[in-house]
Order: sequence, then structure tokens, then C-alpha cells
Amino acid sequence: MSAETKRRYTLDEYLALERESDARLEFWDGEVFVMSGGTLGHERAMGNAFDLFRIQLRGSECTVFGSNMQIKVPTAPPYRYADGSVTCGRVEVERFNGNDLLLNPVLIYEVLSPSTEAYDRGDKFTHYKSIASLREYLLIAQHRPHITHFVRNDDGTWSYSEVNGLDASLYLPSLGVTLRLSDVYQNVEFESSSGPTAALSGKLD
Repeated sequence: MSAETKRRYTLDEYLALERESDARLEFWDGEVFVMSGGTLGHERAMGNAFDLFRIQLRGSECTVFGSNMQIKVPTAPPYRYADGSVTCGRVEVERFNGNDLLLNPVLIYEVLSPSTEAYDRGDKFTHYKSIASLREYLLIAQHRPHITHFVRNDDGTWSYSEVNGLDASLYLPSLGVTLRLSDVYQNVEFESSSGPTAALSGKLD
């Protein structure tokens, strides 16, 4: 998300803009946001993650979606765009404005950028939590090898862990797969050294 319109729009006006625009647009409380392209590092990390999920989940009952899939978010209608998502079992969709909205993602991931990091960590994640099927949320940094991993607990709270360094790996329990950061960040160039590998953990309400 990189640009914000000056005026306020109705939902119908927004939907008309979406139909006519080549860009992906998000609507929130009368404002329309342009989901523009990112940096080379952003595109490579996003593409690597998509490919890794497709390869590791091939032959399973899980389906991987890219950044064009619209996701229905109950507390942030009509829908949001994620950098990628995975659902397992039957894919549930709802027809809206000529498109299919994904209803049951198990995992959502976002590749962070300076203009979206606060939103992806804050309000957007808060709204993603209203998706009943969601079990895991990944925030993938692009300036260094670092992934924040959120997991929904049985009591509805969310735990998190952070992995750093190209030697690190991350296990995703809802999918039963492991991501190696060296694969996620293949061909991604960093501006400075990422430092030693580390791990942090905690629990959120």
C-alpha cells in the first residue's frame, strides 16, 4: 500500500474503481488505497514464498494463492489483499462484485515494506484475526532475513516467534512444512549485514 486518495468514497464508488482499474485497490472507512508494486527484494521474497509453498504442498489437500486473491475479512469488509495465502481442504469462496472472495485461509503471509509494516503488524493483523479458519500469519521482512510467525492457540490467543538469519528455519504446524530462510530469501540482496541467527518468542492476547 503506497498511495492514499484525498477524497472519501462510498463502497459502490470503490467497487466501480476496482472494476475499471488495472491496480489492486483496498477500501477502508471511505478511503481507497492503491496496492502498488514493491521493490525487487519484495517481489523476489514474495515469489520465493509462493513457490516454496507450492512445491512443499504439492500432492496435499492444500491450495496456495498469490497476491491477486481477494480474502473476505469479517471485520474489514468487503475484502483485503494479502501477498499470499494457503487453504487446506475444500476451498470456500463467496461471489462478490464479479470475483471470488476466499473465505477459509489457514495461513496468510505478508512481505513487509516501510510503507506497510505498521499496518500489516497492527490493524491488518487485528482484522485478519476475525477469520475463523486462520491459524498462522507470517510477516516476512525484506531488508534482512527475518520472519515473524504468529500461531493461533486453542484458547483463541496468538503466540509468536521470530527467526533471523539465513541458517534459520521455521516449522508451520497448520501445514506440516518447514521453510528455510535461505530459500525464502534466495536472490534477495540486503543493504547491510543481518547479524547472527536468533530466536524470540512470546504470547499475545
